[in-house]
Amino acid sequence: MSDNRSMIDKKYQWDLSTVFESDEVWIQEIEALSEAIDEAKSYAGHLLDSGQRLLDITESNLALSRRLEKVYVYASMKNDQDTTVAKYQEFQAKATALYAKFSEVFSFYEPEFMKLDEDTYAQFLKETPDLKRYSHFFEKLFKRQKHVLTQAEEELLAGASEIFNASSETFEILDNADIVFPFVKDEAGNAVQLSHGNFISLMESKDRQVRRDAYEGLYSVYEHYQHTYAKTLQTNVKVHNFDARVRKYNSARQAALAGNFIPESVYDTLVETVNEYLPLLHRYVALRQQVLGLENLRMYDLYTPLSEMDMAYSYEQALKKAQEVLSVFGEDYLTQVKRAFSERWVDVKINKGKRSGAYSGGSYDTNAFILLNWQDTLDNLFTLVHETGHSIHSTFTRTNQPYVYGDYSIFLAEIASTTNENILTETLLKEESDPKKRFAILNHYLDGFKGTVFRQTQFAEFEQAIHQADQDGVVLTSEYLNTLYADLNEKYYGLKKEDNHFIQYEWARIPHFYYNYYVFQYATGFAAASYLAERIVHGEEADKEAYLNYLKAGNSDYPLNVIKKAGVDMESKDYLTAAFKVFEERLIELEQLVADGVHL
Repeated sequence: MSDNRSMIDKKYQWDLSTVFESDEVWIQEIEALSEAIDEAKSYAGHLLDSGQRLLDITESNLALSRRLEKVYVYASMKNDQDTTVAKYQEFQAKATALYAKFSEVFSFYEPEFMKLDEDTYAQFLKETPDLKRYSHFFEKLFKRQKHVLTQAEEELLAGASEIFNASSETFEILDNADIVFPFVKDEAGNAVQLSHGNFISLMESKDRQVRRDAYEGLYSVYEHYQHTYAKTLQTNVKVHNFDARVRKYNSARQAALAGNFIPESVYDTLVETVNEYLPLLHRYVALRQQVLGLENLRMYDLYTPLSEMDMAYSYEQALKKAQEVLSVFGEDYLTQVKRAFSERWVDVKINKGKRSGAYSGGSYDTNAFILLNWQDTLDNLFTLVHETGHSIHSTFTRTNQPYVYGDYSIFLAEIASTTNENILTETLLKEESDPKKRFAILNHYLDGFKGTVFRQTQFAEFEQAIHQADQDGVVLTSEYLNTLYADLNEKYYGLKKEDNHFIQYEWARIPHFYYNYYVFQYATGFAAASYLAERIVHGEEADKEAYLNYLKAGNSDYPLNVIKKAGVDMESKDYLTAAFKVFEERLIELEQLVADGVHL
């Protein structure tokens, strides 16, 4: 049973008073911000009156956006720390509504900017030299010139955003509030109701009957509601394809990747290279079958740890280990890590009503907070190091870049976090000689690689296939989605779909399919991180310096250029090949440990 939040020591709670001193101060700011956004309505039609006007309106837009982010962070994190508190549900709803209002008021900005020709822009720069500090910001806008609509059309689309988001919001309500899962028995024989929160822990059970019951119990519900889920997903795909079409993109994928200036070849290279190395995944699945001593491995056997070794870490031990591992980056990096751990950036413990999972969040003017739901496990140590990677990336970016470039693209986000994870793995393997502990660490790494590089690429293939199918006029019925997903799953894991009936419904429970070409970035990020970790641990001081410069770059350059300066060319398959080389080396060691009977 989770504690009430009031019973948890303050040192384990994040300090949101550093964002706003009190709820009353937040209310005052959101009211003042709403008025300021209303006043900005007068800017419409005047963006290109002069170079000074372009500068003033651009800076007003950025200043309001900066304040809005801070308002939203406070509201959303207050809500996340206890989702049962109606007051903070209302705060988040108000902040979300204000975002929509801001978007609508400034919907004139891009259409007006796109009327700017090169000669006039050159004249503006000459008249108003301060515009030069926004040159990359403007350059990115110019690159999107042919995809921005008229002001009236942009206002229409901005006003319809809630309608376009309805399918994903319906999915969230159905999946998180309305769906009722059955009761199953845990390892102790107790009846527990299945939930999104406990499903994975039940799938990790050493008791195969518990795994099977949880798996079949959960997916039987998705089987029952498959037609409703198919309709929400189909509608969401249609929204993506519609938006791409009206903005004159060739496809939804091209439109989605253009937001980060990523060529589609990066996506295709990932899928092609991962498919080339699927035999490695099949080897790992076969090894899993051998270790578990099963005649027929099933999909519900893919999550239980192979190791009997429970490498436990208290939160305090994890803090110490994280600082020790991350010291490889040098004093500046370590100083920020210590700040995060000592100045209450981290919300540590599970409490009643708290949002599940973990994340790093914040805005330009706040600390880079971390939400955890701590348990004393090796996996939670990795989670701490992962989220710390995000937070220090954010801190370095905000410290070294002005607000206009003080964030980084989603495409680069997962690299900093998973580089930390890979360095933790490297460190633990370097320190540990006990075969059983090495077995546990290798198992954790290979499972992480399986779940991130292989699984997320499988998702990416599925996502591309359903968008292409809809674009080609195919109706995304549940039967079509089930067949497509089952075939892909069999290709990836080598397990016959006839033996794994329920896996065909897994697509229905994946929220990332509503995020518009998001998942492939987990796979590219993990692979790049694996490559970078090798260079940081075994390379020269210059490799570390290049990596730290990537953390500081933010949006000051295009994402592919930023990461190329750190040593990764993501248009080439070399970084993927290097990542699979590490995977195979560690798989070989685990296979040898199994041959030596370490798992027995």
